[in-house]
Amino acid sequence: RALPALSFAAKAMQAVGLLLLAWALLGTAGTQQCHPAGPAGVLRFTDTHAEIRVPALHRVPSSLDPLYSLVRRCLDLIQQNPLPTELLRAALNDPGSVRTSQVVHYELGYVVCAVVALLFTVAMPVAGMCFCYCRSRRRCGGRLRAHRRSLGCRRHCLLACLSLTSLIILISVTCALVSSQRVKGQMEPGLGAVPTTLRTLRQHINNVPQVAPLSWQGVQMVVDQFEVPRQRIISDLGGLSRSVGLSIHTQLKAMTYAALADLQDRAGDLQTSLHHLQILERTARALASARAELEPALRERRRSVVELLDDPRCTSCASVLGRAQSLELGADYSKVPSVEKVLKALAGLPRSDFAEMIRQGNGTFNSIPELAVERMAQVIQDLRDEMASVTEKVQSIADSFPLPDYTLPASEALLKAEDRSQPYLREVERFEQYRWIAGTVLCSIILLVLACNVSGMALGAYGLSKREDPSDYECRGEAGAKLLLVGVGLAFLFSWLLILLVFATFLVGGNIQTLVCRNWVNQEIYKFIDTPGNLPPSMNLSRQLNLRRDSNLSATYRACKSGAGLWEVLQLDRSYDLDEHLKTPKYTAGFQKRLGDFSARLGDVRLLRSEGRQDLETFARSGVDEVDYGRFQEEMKIPVVQTSLPGLARNLEGLQKMQRNSTVAGRLAAEARALWQMQNSTVQSQEALVAKLGESVQFLSRLAPHLQELVKTTLTTTASVEARLPLQAQQILRQEIGCFTRKELRYFTQYLNWVGQTLREDVASCQPLATALDNGRVILCDRIADPWNAFWFSLGCCTFFLIPNIIFAVRLTKHFRPIRNRLM
Repeated sequence: RALPALSFAAKAMQAVGLLLLAWALLGTAGTQQCHPAGPAGVLRFTDTHAEIRVPALHRVPSSLDPLYSLVRRCLDLIQQNPLPTELLRAALNDPGSVRTSQVVHYELGYVVCAVVALLFTVAMPVAGMCFCYCRSRRRCGGRLRAHRRSLGCRRHCLLACLSLTSLIILISVTCALVSSQRVKGQMEPGLGAVPTTLRTLRQHINNVPQVAPLSWQGVQMVVDQFEVPRQRIISDLGGLSRSVGLSIHTQLKAMTYAALADLQDRAGDLQTSLHHLQILERTARALASARAELEPALRERRRSVVELLDDPRCTSCASVLGRAQSLELGADYSKVPSVEKVLKALAGLPRSDFAEMIRQGNGTFNSIPELAVERMAQVIQDLRDEMASVTEKVQSIADSFPLPDYTLPASEALLKAEDRSQPYLREVERFEQYRWIAGTVLCSIILLVLACNVSGMALGAYGLSKREDPSDYECRGEAGAKLLLVGVGLAFLFSWLLILLVFATFLVGGNIQTLVCRNWVNQEIYKFIDTPGNLPPSMNLSRQLNLRRDSNLSATYRACKSGAGLWEVLQLDRSYDLDEHLKTPKYTAGFQKRLGDFSARLGDVRLLRSEGRQDLETFARSGVDEVDYGRFQEEMKIPVVQTSLPGLARNLEGLQKMQRNSTVAGRLAAEARALWQMQNSTVQSQEALVAKLGESVQFLSRLAPHLQELVKTTLTTTASVEARLPLQAQQILRQEIGCFTRKELRYFTQYLNWVGQTLREDVASCQPLATALDNGRVILCDRIADPWNAFWFSLGCCTFFLIPNIIFAVRLTKHFRPIRNRLM
């Protein structure tokens, strides 16, 4: 085995620190903290009620907004009375008690407008008949009697006035057509939105609880979202056992691997020490035997060399003589201590296979994750069964939720309103079709009147420009005059129909604006509904909506509009303790108990068997540390031969070259060769044995002082790790199960908190009710009533401007015809 790189002193300190490290790990392994919950630990629940929201409608800006605002101000002047609460109360509770005078007093502005419309309806046909009679007498629309200088100025003035009135009528009829088309475009979707909104509200209310067996929505949807934490928990259970095993393995592997590595080092020390002791014993004997063989040969060689150098014929040999005389043996390894006793103590070691023992211990420790999966399989299955039981408990939230008692009457009322509204909506749609047809026809007639005006003025003016003499007949001027009279006839013929259509649409649209829309915006309608006695019992919305007695529609509307839920509006906490139903222990007690009661023995790892322990104890008692390795080191410092044979041989070779006597020179060369042969054959082999002995002495001398402490530390550490591994594994098991339990309880808590918040604010939200009311106002007032009122207002402008149009047209026709008498 190769010599260790680290010094044995450092190795001893490492072994001493190993025990301290093991105890530190054992003391701190059980204090590991749970991993903090990250984004993966936050549950995301699906908004299951997005599809039953009532989309909010808003007033769309329009180029006719100034016209709408002008019409509303006019209606405010016509109807200045506030909401007729007394009249409405009487009409709703006892229609027979309503007096006509009350209605007339409230509708006084409309009565005045009705009188004006009646007068217009009567006056225009009478005026038309008079005009026809006059025309038959050639007194209306005839010719001028005489030419005057001021006729040109009057003609231009009449042309300008007729053009201005025609322009005003054109603008008015254009606005009437546009607003009429907008009424038609908004009426169909607006009428369709009524049953749709009622149906959506009813679905929303039905879907809040589980009203019908086939309507698994609302609260049931919220309960069904338990599938999110359930699937997460089931997923976590699938990896719990392996996670526990890996955690035990990870937290204890440093300590276990360190103990196994230390045990492997002691086994290596035993093998290596035995090997070096055997080398030490064999080498020392071999060196002692070689010394005994070298001694007579070296003595003979010294005598021969001394005799040669002392010969008088040897030139300059005296300088080497002293060195030759000191040629004698050095180290005597027969004097070193014997290690035979130690070898006898270690005879037969190691009796155990340390490599197999370490491999088995390492394999047993590394199999802890698989062992945890096997031991925890049953509890994992029990926990999965427990989750099925928890699902049934969560279902009880939906089963016991009290909203059906509150929502069923409202749902029935909405269904009844939806059914009853259908006939009325169909009638409104039919009358709107008639209105649009009548309005389009009458607007077309007005356009025809304008066409007659424009054509008549153009032809008349052209005819005047071509006439040389005012008394001359000109066909184009006559045609222009006739076209103007055709327009006048059309105006007389259809103006009474125009005023009737204006008044009919004005009466409907005006009352909708002043009686409904204006009081809807300022919430006077809600105040009227909230006042006790205003509505008959059959229309008591508070009772139909099952509102609490101290609540009213105005407060409920404001609360719903601000986003409050039915939970708050109906104060369901008085009849249903939701917090009691959402207590976490109610659902997690069985889950926690099964995890708390689970225990499994993991970490039973055998690192060192008894025979291995005996081998190490025998090794420590063998006396390896009692051998005097210093005596070996002292002998190894002494060379095999005191005088260097190579050095003496080179000296003799040098003297050979200086000799004049060939015999002496030959003998010097022979002695040098003999010394070289002794060095190469005998001394070098002994020096190799000394070097080999030095390696063993160096290893053993470094190990010996710390052997007892190293073996003791290894045995103590191994025993401690074996004893504490099961205990520490159990602690880590409890810790990991505790972390897992807290993690899963957070899932339960997140879900139950979400359920509480959703049931209070989202699922049972009454905001769609407020949105539906606002949508109704937007549809009726902003999208239908505004263009409806703009239609009659524009058409009314056209109708009333027909009067000056008739006057100016009749007056202008005389200027287009030839003058009877030409006066200069």
